[in-house]
Amino acid sequence: MNYNKINNLLGWICAAIATIVYVMTVERTVSWWDCGEFIASALKMQIVHQPGAPLFLMLQNVFSNLAMGDGAKIAFWMNMGSAICSGLTILFLFWTITALGRKVFTGYASHAPLSATQMFLVMASGVVGALAYAFTDTFWFSAVESEVYAMSSLCTAVVFWGILKWEARAEDLQADRWLIFIAYVMGLSIGVHLLNLLVIPAIALVVYFRKTKESTSAGIIKSLAIGVVILGVILWGVIQFSIKFAAYFDLFFVNSLGTGFGLGAAFFAILVIGGLVYGILYSIKQGKRLLNIALISTVFILLGYSSFAMIMIRAKANPTLNNSDPDNAFSFLSYLNREQYGDEPLFKGRFFDSRPTGMEEGKKVYRKDGSKYVVAKRNPVYTYDKETLFPRIYSEKGGHPEYYREYLGLGPNEAPTFGDNLKFFFGYQIGHMYGRYFLWNFAGRQNDQQGHGSFTEGNWISGIKPLDNALLGGQDKLPTSAKTDPSRNTYFFLPLIIGLLGAFWHFGKRQRDAGVVGLLFFFTGIAIVLYLNQTPMQPRERDYAYAGSFYAFSIWIGLGVLAIAEFLSRKVNAKVAGYAAAAIGVVAGPVILIAQNYDDHNRSEKTLARDMARNYLESCAPNAILFSYGDNDTYPLWYVQEVEGFRTDVRVVNLSLLSADWYMRQMMEKVNDADALPININPELVKDGVRDVIYYQDYNIPGYVPVKTLVQVMLSDNADNKAQLQSGEYVNLLPTKKMELAVNKQDVIANKVVPKDWESAIVDTMRWNYSQNYVSRAELSMLSILANNNWKRPVYFTITTPEDNYMGLDRYLVSEGFAYRLMPVDFGLKEGDPATIQNVDQTYDNIMNKFTWGNIGKASYVDPDSYRYISMYVGTIYGETAQQLLASGENDKAKKLVINAYDNMPKRTYLMGEAMSYVPLLEVMYKVGETAKANEIAKRNLQFIRENMAYYEAVSEAKSNLEYRNMRFGLAAIQRYKQLMDQINQPDLKKQSDELFNVYRHYFEQGAQ
Repeated sequence: MNYNKINNLLGWICAAIATIVYVMTVERTVSWWDCGEFIASALKMQIVHQPGAPLFLMLQNVFSNLAMGDGAKIAFWMNMGSAICSGLTILFLFWTITALGRKVFTGYASHAPLSATQMFLVMASGVVGALAYAFTDTFWFSAVESEVYAMSSLCTAVVFWGILKWEARAEDLQADRWLIFIAYVMGLSIGVHLLNLLVIPAIALVVYFRKTKESTSAGIIKSLAIGVVILGVILWGVIQFSIKFAAYFDLFFVNSLGTGFGLGAAFFAILVIGGLVYGILYSIKQGKRLLNIALISTVFILLGYSSFAMIMIRAKANPTLNNSDPDNAFSFLSYLNREQYGDEPLFKGRFFDSRPTGMEEGKKVYRKDGSKYVVAKRNPVYTYDKETLFPRIYSEKGGHPEYYREYLGLGPNEAPTFGDNLKFFFGYQIGHMYGRYFLWNFAGRQNDQQGHGSFTEGNWISGIKPLDNALLGGQDKLPTSAKTDPSRNTYFFLPLIIGLLGAFWHFGKRQRDAGVVGLLFFFTGIAIVLYLNQTPMQPRERDYAYAGSFYAFSIWIGLGVLAIAEFLSRKVNAKVAGYAAAAIGVVAGPVILIAQNYDDHNRSEKTLARDMARNYLESCAPNAILFSYGDNDTYPLWYVQEVEGFRTDVRVVNLSLLSADWYMRQMMEKVNDADALPININPELVKDGVRDVIYYQDYNIPGYVPVKTLVQVMLSDNADNKAQLQSGEYVNLLPTKKMELAVNKQDVIANKVVPKDWESAIVDTMRWNYSQNYVSRAELSMLSILANNNWKRPVYFTITTPEDNYMGLDRYLVSEGFAYRLMPVDFGLKEGDPATIQNVDQTYDNIMNKFTWGNIGKASYVDPDSYRYISMYVGTIYGETAQQLLASGENDKAKKLVINAYDNMPKRTYLMGEAMSYVPLLEVMYKVGETAKANEIAKRNLQFIRENMAYYEAVSEAKSNLEYRNMRFGLAAIQRYKQLMDQINQPDLKKQSDELFNVYRHYFEQGAQ
């Protein structure tokens, strides 16, 4: 009883410590990436991106009620939900470590007494391991934002703790209830994230070891195989094939029996329930205990999995955010299978330079059409001239082929081999995308810049200078910006060393238990790498996927205390050894981790994701249509509109989703205070499988063709407006890229589309060349909006939308801050004029009176998702506006603007591109008399450029030519500052820029040659 009381008390204390730290550092509003979507969807029970997280959304909805109706505090309380889940994860980790530590002394005799020293060591190991994990980089990051990974980690912790509870009570008559409990938690966890299922092989091994007196290699392999089969049965059988069977039952009932939708799926559900009930009764009657446990566990998995009913129920209600619209059996199946994201080859597939040699029709894709299911299309299956086993370098998208060649050292026409597959797998996927993350958490991190193989970005370090120099190079040239970077965290290998000591000691003392932890470590780490088969140049760091692996290693950090104590007990008495081991563990684990990580994990001052979304909307006139593209554009926009109710008159349209029929259909409906988009296309003409993509084929049509005519041609079912393929099929085509739109000047003036003094520049007809070789539903929708809008609603693009999505309308886009507005004006721009037209007066008003900057000027830490925007702020928003104000003779406004920039932008430099982007702003600062402020910024940036160029050069010489990409930015910055200082009368700064130019003159001369 004494042990249990102390164990419970210390577990809750560790959980409280962790939770308090998370509460202190939790983000006060929305975070980047998926958090905005999750918060908005949790509040109103809406549908998030595939494959959904219904249980997470429902639980977060509970936390939202703590805001007491204050929309501005809802995000905070949902973030608090993650903080509390993370604190509870630490609780169960503590209990897991102490359970494993106690077994070293007592074996399976869970009630056997411990000596005072043994109890102290077991408790100390739990404290060290649990709090070490609490303050690791990856886990702490997820603990303070409203994302699924905190709750997913809690599910993993509960399940692994649960199997240890079963193991300790395996001889009791009611012990199997713990297995049922585990099955239920796993079923629930599917509604959060699938990562929890990877614990199953470790559970199988625990059951085997507990039930077998003498384990054998064959028995271990068999138990692992059973565990993997159970994992597969749940992952594919329960989650996917149960829905697939339901869908095909529904297909039969609807199409063959003429019933309504859903009846076949309901009949299948009744069959499953009936079969399970019969099986359970049969197992009881026949005394088949194993079958009984398996069937009851299946029932509880399905009971937990039933949280996904929320997806279909809410989809039928057609909420504002209704990703994929999974309101029937087949769309729900597609949603669960994440079909919009495609598949990565795992066992056999192409090389990145393979060429297709043929195409076959793949599986049928069904859609609900009227009162029937119909085949929308067949997914194509391609054959290639070159295929390989274990394909790892397979992607031909984006810049992937170029990256593969650069990473592997392949020439422009050199064919990759199977050996290159393995080199990329071990070097990039294992080394860069797992090993680097692992060492971030237990050895140290160089900085938080996202790297794609560069030695100056995002690598692990230790803090031991000779070793770091051998690893990365250039440590003697380390710039001040790197030395003072809050995200530079050095642990001197201490957590790693303790964890390795704990692992080796554990294998020596209790090989079975260590094997179980090792299996958990493998399946939540390397196995994920194998399954994900990631391509290079990921849009964000992916360390969150491996949190379970770092959890397992933290168990060994805790057990490392026992290992150290045993070693020290050979030198001193056991009591002193225990105290010393505990002290070493606490300092080398939790203390060093929280001391190093606190500054760059404290998000309490951060608001930029929310403020950026507000700035996008504030750039728009009332009742606007705002096209966005990426996650960090769109999700915060959804948040501020759906949660805070801010500028709900603006209709946000995500272009990367608009190519889907369900999203295009939703855009034709009114939402909140925003009217439906004037697309005016019959949804039947663009439903799934119909006009998914329309390709361009030049028909040599003279002159420009009206947009409305082209839309009609592309939507026409008349064979005269289609082309016949070799297969005999008729398809729509885009016959020309030369487009025009007649402009009614009176409509433009009446709707105040352009500033009053620009009315003379309004054109009679807009003409442009379409920029792509295809038309998806996204472009078709945009063209239809152009044809039907008649300038009644303002049309904008977020400033971060890629230019490819402008459709060639660049010359008619006018900057008004964080968005480009479509205006039918022509100022006869010539070469050398600004690339973008700017409505300077409107932009100035927005900057001075509407925009906010997320506290980045005063925050002690700015994260990489935030500071990567600074170049745009100082170069585009502030710099270009200040330049144009100055050119217009508005010197007073220009002066106020540059002072505003100085007050709101950070007082440190983060990136080379940012240093370069300051030049236009500095030029204006000097010209309006803000010399002291300009000198301060220029001096800071020149120091940054000088120190970082020396660092890049040192690393390039020592390690890799990948650093030359950074050096190119540096050389461009040097040139820009030299040009600026040649014009400005600042002798000291001119001397610095000249010296810097002369140091790297040979690079400029090489470029000239």
